Amino acid sequence: MTSPRTLLSSWKLSPKKQFGQNFLCDPSTAEMIILRSKILPENVILEIGAGLGALTIPLAAVANKVYAVEKDMSLIPILQNEILAKYIDNIEILKENILDLDIIRIAAIHTQKIIVMGNLPYNISSQIVIKLIKERSCISRAILMFQRELARRICGEPGSKDYGRISVMLKYCADTIKIAEVKASLFFPKPKIDSEIIEIRFKEHPDSMADDETFFFSVIKAAFGKRRKTLKNSLSGSELGINPQTAESALNSAGINPSRRAETLTIEEFVKLGNAIHRSFIK
Repeated sequence: MTSPRTLLSSWKLSPKKQFGQNFLCDPSTAEMIILRSKILPENVILEIGAGLGALTIPLAAVANKVYAVEKDMSLIPILQNEILAKYIDNIEILKENILDLDIIRIAAIHTQKIIVMGNLPYNISSQIVIKLIKERSCISRAILMFQRELARRICGEPGSKDYGRISVMLKYCADTIKIAEVKASLFFPKPKIDSEIIEIRFKEHPDSMADDETFFFSVIKAAFGKRRKTLKNSLSGSELGINPQTAESALNSAGINPSRRAETLTIEEFVKLGNAIHRSFIK
């Protein structure tokens, strides 16, 4: 593996801060990620942010197919050159922004669900996770690297300061587990904090089912929109467009005290609340 600093320098390029670029320098870390992710020869991988190929190329040595998504057009020639130099024929580069990519269309080419992997840029990590949740019908797992503070929010438990919109959405439809830590010193340029790798295993069906999932996710967003306020006030002052009376009625119907705050609710309580509010709209 050529050093990212050397590789970029030889192409007269430098990391782009606006893209949140931090390139992995250590090949053993890439191998560790693949090993702990239990990637099999039949797997199809969608990698978010292929960059210089630090994870892409060793993934291709193990998996059946790797779709390498990269939106920085200046990196594409470098990535293509690295792939050609190693005579790899099972990597397809997708020159797109992951937020605009139709993942379901990509997965439809194969007769199996895909695995999503990647080192996510901090500034759009939450948006990417939400996209994967909404398109999870074609995704079995996601193994993603986050900066530590976001990783903790993703795995946040009810009652903790880390528990929020993303953790509730994930707990509704997936199980999450931390599989590794990666020191900041293993990247170029070196980020300010360490990273954690989280595995997200999507469930076939949620344990508690929302009547309308899109609406349910809107309720979660509204509940945490003003997290210091009571649920009654957060919901009635949100984009849901409900008044305080409707909010209180729905909370009571769900068996939830209107004076509670969003971070105290379990997933089951959120589902009951979402269904109660949804049913008040369709009466």
